[in-house]
Amino acid sequence: MTAIESPCILVCSIDMKTGYCFGCGRTRDEISGWLDMTSETRRTIMAELPARLETVERKPRRETRRARMARERGEVIGS
Repeated sequence: MTAIESPCILVCSIDMKTGYCFGCGRTRDEISGWLDMTSETRRTIMAELPARLETVERKPRRETRRARMARERGEVIGS
């Protein structure tokens, strides 16, 4: 069995204004249907997530795994 890539960072809360999860940027429907989607559909959605996360009203309060890994590599994420 192959592992399914997921953008989930365990910050599961929906921004009521945008409808996107504060942690990963997916909608409720995308989250609930993630396992049933084709890998192509999941990749398409994942490509849209950084732009979506820029539109949420509140950023996660704790450092995410993605941000920590980028910081450790010396990358700059958002401001």
